[in-house]
Amino acid sequence: MIYDAIIIGGGFAGLSAATPLVRARRRVLVIDAGRSRNRFAAHSHGVLAHDGRSGRELLATARAQLAEYPDFTLWSGEVLSLQQGDGAFSAHLDGARRADGRRVILATGVSDPLPEIPGLAERWGKTVLHCPYCHGYEVGGGQIGVLANTPMSMQQASLIADWGDVTFFTNGHAVLDETSCITLARRKVRVETVAVRAVEGEGTALSAVRLADGRAVPVRALFVSVRAEQSSSLAGQLGCEFEDTPGGLVVRTDAWKLSSVPHVYAAGDAARFPQNISFACADGVAAGIGVHHSLIAEEIGAI
Repeated sequence: MIYDAIIIGGGFAGLSAATPLVRARRRVLVIDAGRSRNRFAAHSHGVLAHDGRSGRELLATARAQLAEYPDFTLWSGEVLSLQQGDGAFSAHLDGARRADGRRVILATGVSDPLPEIPGLAERWGKTVLHCPYCHGYEVGGGQIGVLANTPMSMQQASLIADWGDVTFFTNGHAVLDETSCITLARRKVRVETVAVRAVEGEGTALSAVRLADGRAVPVRALFVSVRAEQSSSLAGQLGCEFEDTPGGLVVRTDAWKLSSVPHVYAAGDAARFPQNISFACADGVAAGIGVHHSLIAEEIGAI
């Protein structure tokens, strides 16, 4: 079988891309490696009509609904390489499996490299956080930390002041000019310039940021901006162009999520900034519709 579309990544963008295609009675294969970006968080917030539900639950519901369509197929596994030839793409998976498709949608997502500070990784998605719109309300106010890690961190500290009393830990990464100092002062953000040595708390809870001089600054949550990395090398293998954003490199696409490589589309966190579930779903729908229009154009000889 040659699928009309192979979608690599079964998260919010990938499943959203599959939906308009299977409803157009097109044969779709979704291949998912099972490493959703939000797997570290217990709940997803700010998603219209689904506030507080777990990302895992939302994806399971979506897969169950898509499974009712006869033209939908889901494989678990990792695509190791993609090859193009004879009017189709060949996806080669672990276990020597292969699938062929007329179009490819990359919904492979990104990963979040954290600073190597003891205590951060085990609290990621719980009390060490990235997006205030996703988790800020649930922090519940009080003492909140922002750890400088990227050029976006100062802006993040100013923003997060709406969710609590913020201490901005520059940690040797942020050099504040006069304008930045004025902005933070107006937002009532405290600045701590001593290096951070660890974050502390019972279990995955967070109670303090430990500094190099021995002081412990009380916080109940710590926000960290990151420059995300592509979770898959497939876009690079295919020769897709990338765009450098404040949040890291993303695949460059047009409005319908077509990349710089013909017949290769990209959607979700791998192909946009800023990123969240709602954006990923919207991108996926755009990619699915874009692929459908492209297939029709090919079939009538327009391309």
